[in-house]
Amino acid sequence: MWNEPRPLPPPPKRVWRDHALIALLVPAVVLEGVLRPELPRPAVALTLVLVATLWWRRAHPLLVVVIAFGGTLVADLLMGRPDDPHTAAFLLILPYTLGRWGSGREVLAGAAVMLGNVALSVPAPPDLVGAAAVVSIALLAGIAVRFRARAQQRDREQVKLLERERLARDLHDTVAHHVSAMAIRAQAGLARAHKDPDAAVEALKVIEAEASRALAEMRTMVRVLRHPADLDPARGVADLAELQKGSGVPVDVEVRGDLGTLPPPTDAAIFRLAQESVTNARRHARHATRIHVLVAADGDRVRLRVTDDGEAPTPGATGYGLLGMAERATLLGGTCEAGPAPGRGWTVTAVLPRTA
Repeated sequence: MWNEPRPLPPPPKRVWRDHALIALLVPAVVLEGVLRPELPRPAVALTLVLVATLWWRRAHPLLVVVIAFGGTLVADLLMGRPDDPHTAAFLLILPYTLGRWGSGREVLAGAAVMLGNVALSVPAPPDLVGAAAVVSIALLAGIAVRFRARAQQRDREQVKLLERERLARDLHDTVAHHVSAMAIRAQAGLARAHKDPDAAVEALKVIEAEASRALAEMRTMVRVLRHPADLDPARGVADLAELQKGSGVPVDVEVRGDLGTLPPPTDAAIFRLAQESVTNARRHARHATRIHVLVAADGDRVRLRVTDDGEAPTPGATGYGLLGMAERATLLGGTCEAGPAPGRGWTVTAVLPRTA
């Protein structure tokens, strides 16, 4: 814990919830001060001042804990431990934020400050145990959310790595094809060069073209991971009819335009994106009766659109499948977006360049 760094990515400085929380707390503190005349005015004023610490709790979690718990301790000692405003319960947000966004050393130092505050301001042993437990639970809740977010981040990174591995496997076949073609053409040119010099020139032109294609594929492949594994045959737009097979919601496949000259990476990506979208729709679209897959050539780009007429899934219901789809599209220079369709259903839209 001593060497634990702050979580990544850095937290947002302020979000709309901060504004809403402060807007609710300020009038609540004032109202309590009016309705409870026995509360000392300095205690109410201090609570109002401490509300402002919520603005900086993520950026400076230890500092706001020291200010809030140190300030309340000094006030208790000076005023003889008066009754605290009930609205001061918002201070429990600070230990949660410290556990969620602070470094390990900040968490340990803040825990010492908070437990010291409890020990000096709560003299009765039963109350002392209860107060320490409440503060500790808030701190541990922040730590639990912190490690849960880290686990989710690892899962997202794993999905991206898996998609890069799959793309590398697809590209492996393409590059191997180009290299094989160059070797065969070179052998043919050498065999015929002494009888037909023009054949050697023709072979060199073909080798140049194949080499250019292979280099383009290699530039893409070096950006992704390569994991030794058995390579499955790559499938493309011509295999989209396979999506109509199997049990579940019926699938309609529609192909428009000239899609016969797609580069292998784009061709395979269209199939995989459509396959993942159909799988998600069959799994998560409740009461769906039809899934429509449309692939259309649009100039120098290819557009994929998968829609269903079921009830849109709840957020997060599709797991990390959409993340992997977006990763593959981005690696090829395109985009992939998903969301509820107007009225009813779910839509996945991907746009990929012809030259990935």
